[in-house]
Amino acid sequence: MDNYLKETKILDYSNVSIQELLEQRGWKDLDTVSRVKAIYNFVRDEIKFGYNVSDDIPASEILKDGYGQCNTKATLLMALLRATGIPNRIHGFTIDKALQKGAITGIWYKLSPKNILHSWVEVLVNEQWYFLEGVILDKPYLTKLQEQNSDCKTTFCGFGVYTDNFENPPIEWNLNNTFIQDKGINRDFGIFDTPDAFYAKHQQELNAFKKFIFQHIVRHIMNNNVERIRNKKV
Repeated sequence: MDNYLKETKILDYSNVSIQELLEQRGWKDLDTVSRVKAIYNFVRDEIKFGYNVSDDIPASEILKDGYGQCNTKATLLMALLRATGIPNRIHGFTIDKALQKGAITGIWYKLSPKNILHSWVEVLVNEQWYFLEGVILDKPYLTKLQEQNSDCKTTFCGFGVYTDNFENPPIEWNLNNTFIQDKGINRDFGIFDTPDAFYAKHQQELNAFKKFIFQHIVRHIMNNNVERIRNKKV
């Protein structure tokens, strides 16, 4: 069980900013279920959906950014849960790039790898593991996306979503699994105790040039596209 609570270079929950957040929110004073729900909702909605410089940055940097995608939100969620005594692990996958279409367009979409590294957090509560993939999209962004595609009620793929229940995806946690991109999974890498172990073995399929282009150009375009959707009036 200690493996599911330990601090690492990526899960740097002793960082001052994380400890200050824990103190401000009072999460440690909540019962286990309420604690998981509060932390999950914080990462889902108060950390906006967006693309960080890399998957393997520390939790404190994600908190400072104030935004994240599947892998980085998973890191922050794990760190906050572990900091409050909630055991967790990471499950690694790849997903089809089709679910990113719209967030990334044109030549940049064509140049992106077909298979994108993906992960979700698995949390242990009352001797039961729960999958928390639904943390990826903040509600304001998802709501705008639903409003702009109101004719779609079932399967939707694109803009960071791949679900067969677009009208009411299972993103609320109450002792259940949550999902928002799971229909795009095309390869399962299995379970890892820490993101450090996961990223030591698996990385995005980007050469040095494409990685540079993503970090300095593409991700900013993607973040602008996401923000445009979030702020668009319907």
